Amino acid sequence: MKEKAIYTAKRLVLRTVWSLEGLRYAWRSEHSFRTWVWANLISLCAALVFDLSGGERGLVIALGLLILAAELLNTAIEDAVDYISGEEHPLAKTAKDTGSAAVTVTAIAAGVAWLAVLIG
Repeated sequence: MKEKAIYTAKRLVLRTVWSLEGLRYAWRSEHSFRTWVWANLISLCAALVFDLSGGERGLVIALGLLILAAELLNTAIEDAVDYISGEEHPLAKTAKDTGSAAVTVTAIAAGVAWLAVLIG
C-alpha cells in the first residue's frame, strides 16, 4: 500500500512538472496566450472590484480560465499539425481553424457571462 502511495505521489509531481512546462512553452511561444493571460488578469481585477455575488465572480473567472485552456489546446493542435507536415493541406487548415474557433467560442461565452452579470 505504501509503494502505491509513493508511486501516486511521484506521478502527481511529474504531471505538475509537465503541466508547468506546457504553460511555460505557451507563454514563451504564443502571443495569443499571453494576450489572453493579460485579458484574464484585467477580468479578474474587475470581478474583484465590482459588487458581484460569489457565483457571478466564480463564473466569470472560471470562463476566463476556460479561454486559457482552449488556447492551450489550440496551441497543441497547431504544433502537432506543423510537426506532422510542413505542407499546406485542407485538413491541416481545418484543424487549425477549428482550434482557433474553439478559443473564439469560449471567449464569446465569457463575454456573454460578463454581459449577463453587468446587465442582470
